[in-house]
Amino acid sequence: MAEIRSTPISGLFEIFPRIFPDNRGYFFESFRQDWLQNEGVEVNWIQDNQSFSQKGTVRGLHFQHAPFAQAKLVRVITGKVLDVAVDLRKGSPTFGKYHSVVLDSERNNLFYVPAGFAHGFSVLEDAIFAYKCSNYYHKPAEGGILWNDPALAIDWRVDNPIISDKDKVWLTLKEFKTQSGGGL
Repeated sequence: MAEIRSTPISGLFEIFPRIFPDNRGYFFESFRQDWLQNEGVEVNWIQDNQSFSQKGTVRGLHFQHAPFAQAKLVRVITGKVLDVAVDLRKGSPTFGKYHSVVLDSERNNLFYVPAGFAHGFSVLEDAIFAYKCSNYYHKPAEGGILWNDPALAIDWRVDNPIISDKDKVWLTLKEFKTQSGGGL
């Protein structure tokens, strides 16, 4: 069975699957629905995504507005990333706080990010990033928080980050809170 670790922010979990190495290589279960069900999380995964990013890239911080909000279960297939989730849940005691984990293809750990969070990652080593989503991507519902918002002060652990034009112009957390009426 996988080891499930809670984080300081309610709803976020880091998952460490049991890995079975031998002289041929290794085997592990990269996903089991009961891992999250045992934590009281019921999610219907409907879309899988994969991306490749070179070292130094920062992607995020992304979310989708209701009714297209997405929970995500993320991991890396190769490489290493710093994965970040920012709590945007209206009325949450940890609203505006973030938690980060290093996802590493040698540890094969996963990070569960529920709906109501902005999500992003920085690439510490060239990486193939894979994730499950609980809802389909819907462009008109997309939103984001500025990756380098001083109020968040996230240490992305990369020098001279490679950022998309879209990710350079998202709202600050303060602007988001004002425009959203206090959160997602």
